[in-house]
Amino acid sequence: MQFISKSQQETFEFGQKIGKSLKGGEVITLDGELGAGKTVFTKGLATSLGITDEITSPTFTILNIYENSPLTLYHYDAYRLKSGEEAYGSGLTDYLCARDGVCVIEWAQNITSALPKKLIKIQIKYLNATEREIIYEL
Repeated sequence: MQFISKSQQETFEFGQKIGKSLKGGEVITLDGELGAGKTVFTKGLATSLGITDEITSPTFTILNIYENSPLTLYHYDAYRLKSGEEAYGSGLTDYLCARDGVCVIEWAQNITSALPKKLIKIQIKYLNATEREIIYEL
């Protein structure tokens, strides 16, 4: 499925919509170029889970964990990883499919061999300064 987000607010609200449907154990992959809106989507998802912490992209830490809600949010950024083997070696895969939470992985295309088969795939394509095409497979 796909739709055009006309603003950051619409991308945020789409994240909220997806977040409301989650039960735990889901792995969501987010792909898109820098500035496409991956973290904006994740902020919306986190809000729907009841997370009140500030959500930031874990580009340098690779993983941020947000635990102050019924479901823990494991927010990965695989931008600096080059392969699934690096993901295994870094311990990144320890939390994949954790039943107590949800995994959101930015730049998931860098570590596809480390990912489970069952995924919610979201691609965000930059169209112009305000619009994004969001393609998703649930």
